[in-house]
Amino acid sequence: MREILEKLVNNEITLETAENLLKSKNILEVDEIAKFDGERQSRTGFPEAVFALGKDYEDLLLIIKKYFESENPQNLIITKLSDETYSNLLNDLDYLKNEGFIFDYNKKANILIIRVNENKSEPIAKIGILTAGTSDINIAEEARVIVEEGGCEAICSYDIGVAGIHRLFPQIAYMVKEGVKLFIVCAGMEGALPSVVAGLVDVPVIAVPTSVGYGVGEGGRVALDSMLQSCAPGIAVVNIDNGFGAGVFALTIVRLCGEAF
Repeated sequence: MREILEKLVNNEITLETAENLLKSKNILEVDEIAKFDGERQSRTGFPEAVFALGKDYEDLLLIIKKYFESENPQNLIITKLSDETYSNLLNDLDYLKNEGFIFDYNKKANILIIRVNENKSEPIAKIGILTAGTSDINIAEEARVIVEEGGCEAICSYDIGVAGIHRLFPQIAYMVKEGVKLFIVCAGMEGALPSVVAGLVDVPVIAVPTSVGYGVGEGGRVALDSMLQSCAPGIAVVNIDNGFGAGVFALTIVRLCGEAF
């Protein structure tokens, strides 16, 4: 970037050329199978992530290798990564561990974070994460990993759905007392829990429908429709099983509001 700016100042290139050169350096192309957005964190507040599901293993491996060969790589997040694929990556990327990179894999969330370092800072906010049932925990864990990676503290309570609504109230009370700034609520089946939570709290609620269900509820579409149709105000709904998206959205709200939040 410095070299480009020096050429611009010295009138060696035009403003348009400088702009194009800067844009081009933001993208890392990997043998025409992928393009890394190197400036996503500075632009959006959250770093590049790789969606593993559906990718050929050799392509996924090549993407990761090329990323860490690039100049000044940051922590890399790989989502929807199966246990088997993680084990294979661990073997094929063993040289990265020897170079000091840290492999942090959450089995429930199916997320791998390859860390450049373990630089931790004080949490910028507290976010509550709830699930209706035990079967929703893997999606909630995906959100938790993202929330914590983004610098927030996650306070979690699982299996407190409407089938036993008495379980919910003490958990909500505790989180409100702890100063939770917003809630991520994961639910399958009829997807009722986010509506109940939104009717009890004065902070935003991000609803995550999960694919847990059977019969008409199979695949999570009933939960999605229920959350979209909720009569409780203050709910934002992400797509089915999108714990990652819920986590990033929560971080965006927290960062945008800052101290006023």
